[in-house]
Amino acid sequence: MSAYPTFAADYSEAREKFLAAARIAGATMSRYDTAARGPGGEALSTDVAWLGPDDASKVVVAVSSTHGVEGFCGSGFQVDWLARKGVAALRRDTAALFIHAINPYGFAWLRRVTEEGNDLNRNYVDHGKPYPDNPGYLEIADALVPSALSGPAFEAAEARLRAYRTQVGDVDFNRAMSGGQYTHADGFFFGGGGPSWSNRTTHAIIERHLARRSDIAVIDFHTGLGPFGYGELITHYDPDTGGSQRVRAFWGESVTESKRGQTSSQARDGLGHYGYNRALPNARVTMATLEFGTYDRESGRRAFRGDHWLHKYGDPLGAEAKPIRAAMRKQFYPDTDEWKEMILFRGHQTVRQAIEGLNAKA
Repeated sequence: MSAYPTFAADYSEAREKFLAAARIAGATMSRYDTAARGPGGEALSTDVAWLGPDDASKVVVAVSSTHGVEGFCGSGFQVDWLARKGVAALRRDTAALFIHAINPYGFAWLRRVTEEGNDLNRNYVDHGKPYPDNPGYLEIADALVPSALSGPAFEAAEARLRAYRTQVGDVDFNRAMSGGQYTHADGFFFGGGGPSWSNRTTHAIIERHLARRSDIAVIDFHTGLGPFGYGELITHYDPDTGGSQRVRAFWGESVTESKRGQTSSQARDGLGHYGYNRALPNARVTMATLEFGTYDRESGRRAFRGDHWLHKYGDPLGAEAKPIRAAMRKQFYPDTDEWKEMILFRGHQTVRQAIEGLNAKA
C-alpha cells in the first residue's frame, strides 16, 4: 500500500477520491461535463469544490490538470488538503475553490492537450485578435512529429532537429518548440483556433464562483520542468507591478518571474495566468504556477513526439498506444513516494502561504 494514498492510478480513480474527500470535508460541489469520452468510453467531467462561507470576499483557488496528464500531481494534493486540512485551515471571510481536472480529456487519455488538440496553457489568448507568430516552429514542425518513429523518415527528422538546434542554440530551439503555435493543429503546443471546452469551462467557473470576490489567489499545479520533485513558483506579471509585488509578499524569494528571465519556462501569451487576470479586472488577483520537476526536457520531447505521432498517424486504441501512454505518464507523474512527498510538502506550504497572504494587513 502506498504511503501517499491520496494519489491515484488514473483519471477515474482520481475523480472518485476527489469527490469522496470533498464530500467528507463538507464542500459544496458543482460539475461540468464534456462531450468527450475516455479511452474506455467513460464519461469525463471537471469537478469543483467550494469550501467556506458563500459570501467570502477572499478565495484561494487550486487548479489541477491544465495539462491533462499532469493532473496526477494536483489531484493528489487537492485530495490530501481536503482530507487533512479542509475548512479548519481557512480564515474568517476566506474560502477555498478547488478545480479538479480542468482538462479531463487529457487526464484520462494521458495527454497534455484537450479534446480539440489544444494546449490549454496556450489557449487563453484573445481569439478575436491575430494569433502570436512562431516562425521557428514553422521551420521544424514536420520534424517534431515525423510520419514514423523509426527508419529513414525518423532519422531524417531527428537530423533536421539537431541541425536546427546547433544553428540557433538551446534557448531559441526550446522557444520554437514550446513557446506556442497557432498553425499546426496536430503539432506541439498548439494554442487552438478558438476557446477550447476547458477554456470556456474555466470562464464559467470564474463567473459562478469568483466574479464578485475582491481578493483571489490562484495556484495552478503543473509538472515536467525543473529539478526532480522541486516545486518552482512561477509568476508572469510584469516586473515591479502590483501583481509581481503581491506574489513575492505571499510566497517570498523562492518565486521566479518569467519576464525577468528567471524561470524554467518562458514568458508567452495564452497562459491561464492571463485568462484569470483578464476575466477578473475588478479583483486583486495573485496567481502563480506551481511547477514540479520530473525528468529532462529531451525525454519530454520524446514523449510528446510519441503522443502526437499516435494521434496523427497511429491507433490511439491499438497495441502501439500502451508504451506511448506509459512514457507520457512516467514523464509527468513519477509514481514514487519520494516525489509524492515533495509535492505534498510544497503544495501545503504554498496554499497555507496563499491563505496567509490573502489575510495579511494591507
